[in-house]
Amino acid sequence: MDIAHLPRRSFLRGAAGLAVAGAAGLVLPRAAQAATEPRIYSCAEWGARPPADALTTLDHPADRILIHHIASANSTDYSLAHAFQVARDDQHDHIDNNGWSDTGQHFTVSRGGYRLEGRHGSLEALRGRTTMIQGAHCPGQNTNAIGIENEGLYTSVEPPRLQWESLVVFCAYICRQYGIPVEEIKGHRDFYNTECPGDKLYAKLPQLRSEVAKALV
Repeated sequence: MDIAHLPRRSFLRGAAGLAVAGAAGLVLPRAAQAATEPRIYSCAEWGARPPADALTTLDHPADRILIHHIASANSTDYSLAHAFQVARDDQHDHIDNNGWSDTGQHFTVSRGGYRLEGRHGSLEALRGRTTMIQGAHCPGQNTNAIGIENEGLYTSVEPPRLQWESLVVFCAYICRQYGIPVEEIKGHRDFYNTECPGDKLYAKLPQLRSEVAKALV
């Protein structure tokens, strides 16, 4: 079954079961971990360019998630093809206009709920659980926080249901992989002078933490 169209309750049941097993001190086989991974499209799948410069792999896991919005148009095209184009446009902007080595954030969630790797190597690191790729999404947070960009502009409207539910599932997976407490799901503006991720999405972060916590009980 595809992405965001993985039933949320099915994923949450799987994540909850793994959390209980971990609390009991059981060592889970990699196959069990992979069974609950939501669909995440890799850089290769959406047609990413190679990084302009070498990226840095940090020898430690992430300890925080930072939520962003792209501040892009609130498109009603919820297709996979559109999500891939958003990822390509974002990478183009970050490399060619910002002068960065690659897409700044580690991952992106489209308005249609598709989850995509942003910065090369981020998905492999997440699966491995012990390293992370240094990002470029927030000064002072790039060596410890996973950045998730959400397609759209959320200053006056909330994200659509597909995107929201996909974000909940994704954050639950990242928290489980890296052992990040839900209290460390933060907004970009918590660490930088910016409106990001928009007033409406920022106001939903307590709800996001609550829903992710339920997935991990």
